[in-house]
Amino acid sequence: MYFECINCNTCVDADITMSVCADCSYPLTISHKGNLASQSASPTVTLGEGGTKVIHLSKVAKLVGISKIYAKLENCNPTGSFKDRGSAALISAIKSAGIKSIVEDSSGNAGASVAAYSAATGIEAHIFVPENAPKAKIDQILVYGATVHKIPGPRDNAEKQAKQFVVEKQLFYASHNISPHFLDGTKSFGREVVGGFGAEMPDHIIIPVGNGSLLISTHLVLKELRLSGHIEKLPKLYAIQSDAIKPIVRELNGIEWRFNPNKTTSADGIASTNPPRIKQIIQAIKESKGDSISVTEDSIKRYRKILAQSEGIFMEPTSAVAFAGLETLVKNETIDARESVLIPITGSGLKSTTPI
Repeated sequence: MYFECINCNTCVDADITMSVCADCSYPLTISHKGNLASQSASPTVTLGEGGTKVIHLSKVAKLVGISKIYAKLENCNPTGSFKDRGSAALISAIKSAGIKSIVEDSSGNAGASVAAYSAATGIEAHIFVPENAPKAKIDQILVYGATVHKIPGPRDNAEKQAKQFVVEKQLFYASHNISPHFLDGTKSFGREVVGGFGAEMPDHIIIPVGNGSLLISTHLVLKELRLSGHIEKLPKLYAIQSDAIKPIVRELNGIEWRFNPNKTTSADGIASTNPPRIKQIIQAIKESKGDSISVTEDSIKRYRKILAQSEGIFMEPTSAVAFAGLETLVKNETIDARESVLIPITGSGLKSTTPI
């Protein structure tokens, strides 16, 4: 195992103290030296993450006007989001290195996940969050015994303050956004999709995207398994964002967008204005021949209610972004009515105080 930089093609031996390239500062990615992505080592620290079920959403499929919609229930992970996959790998690596205290910044879900896995291993965790993060997420972080630092302003301010705290206190920066180990851990999602669908892979996978770990890791797994002959079809990948915060849509489609701190979104889990791995996100979308679009707040709220009342799935607003995006993609005929779609329910509705 070694680290590689897809920005400048640098390769170095894996080292827990390294997260970004020494030459260009782009976040590093774990490479397994030609081994299949499916052979990534299992985490030594686990709370039972992964193995989430896939169900068929027949009512929503009929409503949207598409053949099949599958939902992978990532909200059923131990702390209620897909982030547990990455946290298991990240905290396993940190524990192996003998690190006793860490700093993380998050909009909420990753912070809760890192806090939980840190608690299970006796690691002290400092979690920096926006002060307007949902109370349910902050309470969840606190219940695991982590120290919460509430930071005024947009999501990116929490990252800046966390980095400053790391320097001042000389602590380990366990950022899920740039950690090669966290990204590698989320590959288990893609491996499970391939294992579950086999030759009948869905035509499209639609993901709500902020910093992009799930989209990137899914693409890495699917691409490698296709090159190795394990799957024939590479599903198209879509990064859905909110109208309020859409740096990926801007980068991919060359549209005008500038962050406005007065324009907020209920999809706090994807409220990143400057994704550190944006080059990998764009690469994943282009190589899979997918797309990135944004959706309105009204559509996010509407689909959150639809999923709860028609399919019995209570999800946070961030997860509803993908369904709102699907509606648009079907309407503009990017996705054909005869095709199939997979959408991860990335986070539990219990994490949000936003009313339906």
